[in-house]
Amino acid sequence: MLQHRSIRPMLLLARTTKARHGLSQLKPPALPRTPGGEAFHARCQLLSKQGPAEAGWAGKPRGPGLRTRLLVTAVLGAGLGGVWLALRTEKEKLRQQQRTEALRQAAVGQGDFSLLDHRGQARCKADFRGQWVLMYFGFTHCPDICPDELEKLVQVVRRLEAEPGLPPVQPVFVTLDPERDDVAAMARYVQDFHPRLLGLTGSAEQVAQVSRSYRVYYSAGPKDEDQDYIVDHSIAIYLLSPDGLFTDYYGRTRSAEQIADSVRRHMAAFRSVLG
Repeated sequence: MLQHRSIRPMLLLARTTKARHGLSQLKPPALPRTPGGEAFHARCQLLSKQGPAEAGWAGKPRGPGLRTRLLVTAVLGAGLGGVWLALRTEKEKLRQQQRTEALRQAAVGQGDFSLLDHRGQARCKADFRGQWVLMYFGFTHCPDICPDELEKLVQVVRRLEAEPGLPPVQPVFVTLDPERDDVAAMARYVQDFHPRLLGLTGSAEQVAQVSRSYRVYYSAGPKDEDQDYIVDHSIAIYLLSPDGLFTDYYGRTRSAEQIADSVRRHMAAFRSVLG
């Protein structure tokens, strides 16, 4: 009885093993072939080898590369920048023409003058014909403003002298204090600024005439115990064209660089009206 019970489990185990072996020998049923089945099978194999990102982008068309986009952006930016600069240049040119015309209508610097330079030679307006002139009105006893403005005028002249393609500019200093600023005093004063700075003086009537012509205000103040006095006057640097015409003026707030830039623009736009 004991022997029968021990044999039966062994027989059941053997049968189970055989059954599993038989199942392992079975083959899965073949899939039915359809048109394009081979291509679908190859596609599945390709996707099984690719990662998710590669599989997702494989069928999408690629746009232009980063370098191409940057190049297109740069070209468009350069084109827009060129248009903006051209419009700005044209606007500045028109503004300058309007300003020049308005200054001419103001009738500043009309008529002639007769003065003496710091060498004692007679000078008139026609002597500066054909030259660009920067002119300043002041007096040699001025404590600070006149020296500063003359130094600025000289800086402008030096800036323009450094550019070989530009015509020379003649610096001129006209006194508003003929009582003290005679020829000798003017000679001593101008030598401290620029070798080509020309000092002009004359009689009280001659100085009054030239100051009226350029709309320059001046008035001598009261004298102190040392007979010293200050001359109150308008402060401006005048630009004359080679035609001898008043072209522009620059106040104290304008720097040497700004004045030099303005003179360059006037030189570039200049067309003689005298033939």
